[in-house]
Amino acid sequence: MNPLLDFSTLPRFSTITPADVKPAIEQLIVDARATVETIAIDSAPPSWQNFVTPLDDVTERLSRAWGVVGHLNAVVNSPELRDAYNGMLPATTEFWSSLSQDERLFAKYKQIRACSGTFALNAAQNKAIDNELRDFLLGGAELEADRKTRFKAVQEELSTLMSTFNDNVLDATNAFAFFVENESALAGLPGDVKTVAREAAVKDGKAGWKLTLHQPCYGPVMQYADFRPLREHLYRAYVTRASELGADQKWNNSAVITRILQLRAESASLLGYRNYAEVSLATKMAETPAEVIAFIEDMVKKAKPFAERDWRELVDYARGSLNMTAVEAWDVSYVSEKLREQRYAFSDNEVKQYFPEGKVLQGLFRVIETLYGLKVTPSTAETWHKDVRFFNLVDQSGDLVGQFYLDLYARDAKRGGAWMDDAINRRRTHEGAGGVQRPVAFLTCNFAAPVGDKPALFTFDDVITLFHEFGHGLHQLLTEVDELSVSGINGVEWDAVELPSQFMENFCWEWEVLSHMTQHVDSGETLPRKLFDKMIAAKNFQTGMAFVRQLEFSLLDMRLHAGFNAQTDHLLTLMKAIREQVAVVKSPDFNRMAHAFGHIFGGGYAAGYYSYKWAEVLSADAYAAFEESGVLNPETGARFRREVLGRGGSRSALASFTAFRGRKPEMEALLRHNGMKLSA
Repeated sequence: MNPLLDFSTLPRFSTITPADVKPAIEQLIVDARATVETIAIDSAPPSWQNFVTPLDDVTERLSRAWGVVGHLNAVVNSPELRDAYNGMLPATTEFWSSLSQDERLFAKYKQIRACSGTFALNAAQNKAIDNELRDFLLGGAELEADRKTRFKAVQEELSTLMSTFNDNVLDATNAFAFFVENESALAGLPGDVKTVAREAAVKDGKAGWKLTLHQPCYGPVMQYADFRPLREHLYRAYVTRASELGADQKWNNSAVITRILQLRAESASLLGYRNYAEVSLATKMAETPAEVIAFIEDMVKKAKPFAERDWRELVDYARGSLNMTAVEAWDVSYVSEKLREQRYAFSDNEVKQYFPEGKVLQGLFRVIETLYGLKVTPSTAETWHKDVRFFNLVDQSGDLVGQFYLDLYARDAKRGGAWMDDAINRRRTHEGAGGVQRPVAFLTCNFAAPVGDKPALFTFDDVITLFHEFGHGLHQLLTEVDELSVSGINGVEWDAVELPSQFMENFCWEWEVLSHMTQHVDSGETLPRKLFDKMIAAKNFQTGMAFVRQLEFSLLDMRLHAGFNAQTDHLLTLMKAIREQVAVVKSPDFNRMAHAFGHIFGGGYAAGYYSYKWAEVLSADAYAAFEESGVLNPETGARFRREVLGRGGSRSALASFTAFRGRKPEMEALLRHNGMKLSA
């Protein structure tokens, strides 16, 4: 049996091959079309049981199988798998486009809505119906035949281009290698980074040390390498990846970006919207592009004075203590680390020694256990790589709540960054019989792997990233909603989906949490309170600069999708104008960050990158409730689980937040957490 067609168990990763993709996905599409035809021509009045459930059944099978293929393409990419994925991408996109335009299905959903009182739908079902009606409109269900055909073609081309964008970034990143033969050029680099670089060179049969653009190497070079030309060389390679200035033009994303923007604008026009940003916001909390831009620019006004203060301090320190007449973009991380060490008497590398992987996971799981009365237990399952682990999440009675895979280390064939994705969603499987399908999540990061006989050591930023992704995971796993389309993260407004993840980051700054998740890799000692106090003192070090950097990206994204004409306007001109408006760190003219901006050109954040800051207002205010009651207060945790995590997309994010907090969100906590409390 084709392993992609086996839904009786967890994905059979050890037996899935690229050759399985085409026959499995083709079969699932055939099955789905057959079911669609059956229910579309059924003369019986549509109900949840005879219409929505069978449609959910058959489309979920396709979604699960294709989700596994997409996941493997991201974490164990190979030429064969990439070809198989890209080969079936047009067919899957065409199926979903056809489904969203099927007027017969649209009409039946309208019938269910009109008779919802008769059917006595529950709140989650009502929300699911409302979402479907909205999505049919956004899918072009009411377009004229010729416009409907064109809309489908646009969606298919867009899906292919977005995949190409990601492939180009991955290939350009993997292709870069810089071999250093003189160890003196690596002065300042931590020993474990040099060890990995040496092993990489040996593996390639080369002398010296191999440096790459993967984050476990690139980040430390930019932060610690004393040799300025080395930092500049890697920086230039990093910010020109997949651009016309990159090493190989076959990975140039310039034309891909232009075409993506053109097609998005065309799709919006076909639907009757003025721009793609309006389409994107139709499923979000924010209502108009103008509202989002005003939100971003208001934050710029609040944050930029703090960012400018950070920048002046950095430049003054570089001039006075490092004898640098100018601070360039490739100097910022390095000078910042030196200033941090001088001001707070500790380094990131010193802190890193206290965060071995096992102890960090133990501390993370303790938070979950304390707040939500749950236990994380190791389990077994087939995985896609030997380093991947699998866990059960169980309640106090021992009943299974959900499961998750944990893939922590960077690899050449793995997409950069960190993310959570759903493998299986919660839903009721036997109506009235109590059967519930338990959710399963993929948690993926790109941390440095263990070196020699020592465990993997996490930087504090890694720890924060892990907590962040686990917050997404809890949103997926702790849902109590049984309707598939609004269960877990499904149906949650995109600008609120970061609430649970950013919320979890706050616990990393609590002594009550941190004291239980540290153990020095050599001495075995826990993190000294004195060092923790220094970390707290440095918590808001350069938060102004980091804050406006996110706002710069958010504004670029929104401007690109609201009023930008990809045929006549110039991307670099827009980027320069936004940098002048927002940024305090001046990027060199050769910076092509947009060419690797996967969030908006290869992922789901187009006209939605502002969501990180929008949701941060929600998450900071939600966490303030824990600050008020006790950060590990089980009662507050139970309420947060019930009103936010458990509700999924079954009601609006604002309704969930208000139910938890007792009022609408306020910005004060976010500014306070970032050390940017404005005077009255």
